[in-house]
Amino acid sequence: MKKKVSSKKFSEKSETLSVIKKLKDELSRVVVGQEEIIDGILMAMIADGHVLVEGVPGIAKSLVVKSMALITGCDFSRIQFTVDLLPTDIVGLTTLAPNRRSYEVLKGPVFSNFVMADEVNRAPPKTQSALLEAMGERQVSIGKTTHILQKPFFVMATQNPIETAGTYPLPEAQLDRFLFKLVMRYPRADEEWKIIEQNISLKPFESYNLRKIITPTYIIKLQKEARNIKHTDRIKKYIVDIVNATRSPKDYSINTGKYITLGASPRASIFLFIAAKARAMLNGDTFITPQHVKDVAHAVLRHRLMLNYRAKVDNITTDDVIQEVLNRVKVP
Repeated sequence: MKKKVSSKKFSEKSETLSVIKKLKDELSRVVVGQEEIIDGILMAMIADGHVLVEGVPGIAKSLVVKSMALITGCDFSRIQFTVDLLPTDIVGLTTLAPNRRSYEVLKGPVFSNFVMADEVNRAPPKTQSALLEAMGERQVSIGKTTHILQKPFFVMATQNPIETAGTYPLPEAQLDRFLFKLVMRYPRADEEWKIIEQNISLKPFESYNLRKIITPTYIIKLQKEARNIKHTDRIKKYIVDIVNATRSPKDYSINTGKYITLGASPRASIFLFIAAKARAMLNGDTFITPQHVKDVAHAVLRHRLMLNYRAKVDNITTDDVIQEVLNRVKVP
């Protein structure tokens, strides 16, 4: 006997898929291609996580997040990270009020729904750490007062993979707070053909007249729905095995394990679980499957593995290691 499907659940599923399609269609009016990046940002938004995007200049990193903020009805702010940027330039400061009888708080650009930290690795660690409290605890301390950030709160940081002069490596503690690390690649030839005509160098951004598809309140609703995506103990075991394989590669016969200096943290297990729920929701599924976990594994793990110098010599990347882990770890 077939189990009856709740009409309410079916309706919610249809509505969610319809909204996601509308968001993608509206984005495509400005952003050509980059489906993997758009899916990643949508999943991070649904999972209430942050994203680190790596890519060469000029491939629309800023455009994607600015457009996403506009069509979701969210506030947007951009911080250009430089060597002389101060923590107060990000979170704000306490200053003497114009009447000189009291102090007032001048809030920084972190007080926004969508915050873009452009070229985050150009600022020294002291400044980079100003984002840690905001990303991890959704609050910032200015003077003696702690301020709660508005919801939803989403940070997308970018970094250039080519230039090393005048850059600082991101601390592991900060890297670990990003749900995903996405790699933005060059567009295909057919996509670049469209970009030549459809670009904001020739037309102002406002001329695209992007529509607001959803509201910040609706994003919070989607986040709550994602948390209700079902799972089994089998999925939890699979996630734990994948993460454990990065720490004890010999136990899983991982040949590229010799390149691993540091395996994934416990936060990797949590984020794999949360991201798999977001992937399921994006696919219109009501439960997590092992394939959902595989789909998000590279983005969740690639910035959490530390490889040794031998890996550079042998031209081995974290993606190579993750792929072998996925190939070797058995699905329960």
